Amino acid sequence: MGLVRVVILRLGHRPERDKRITTHVGLVARAFGAEEMLLSGRDPHVEESLNDVANRWGGNFSLTSDVSWKGETVRWKESGGKVVHLTMYGSNLPDVISEIQNCENILVVVGAEKVPAEMYDLADWNVAVGNQPHSEVAALAVFLDRLFQGRELCREFEGGLKIVPNPRGKQVLYPEYCNNKEE
Repeated sequence: MGLVRVVILRLGHRPERDKRITTHVGLVARAFGAEEMLLSGRDPHVEESLNDVANRWGGNFSLTSDVSWKGETVRWKESGGKVVHLTMYGSNLPDVISEIQNCENILVVVGAEKVPAEMYDLADWNVAVGNQPHSEVAALAVFLDRLFQGRELCREFEGGLKIVPNPRGKQVLYPEYCNNKEE
């Protein structure tokens, strides 16, 4: 797999309706291997939540707000990157994932409101994670898991809280600045 970089573009965020779902898109993006989320709009609640998680749990995930979805998509393609638009109207994921895994830089577009028709033309792949209505959070998680072939689930995040797998209980290791207390 030639993959170098995965960035998520959250398209059409509506602050009054989407703050929880957009936050969850960012949480899944971070936990499942993306290094950045671009948000077409500004939402202080989402920014604060995702920055807090990245600070407490470690890693290098970042959020850039108030971007132009079209400008970012065009710049991405001009730099040689590929664009994957997650939609239930696209090619089925199993039919295209091996081709996508050979890419070096992927911009994954996750819509909120109605996606402009132009995005379907700009995308290198319009990918359906199932052909039934469901959550964009679920679609992103399944897509990233298939993209990284499950390796993202074993990823270590430097500098933050760590959960120690435990079949019956909760054990959290805190970073050095918290004296490694356990819960």
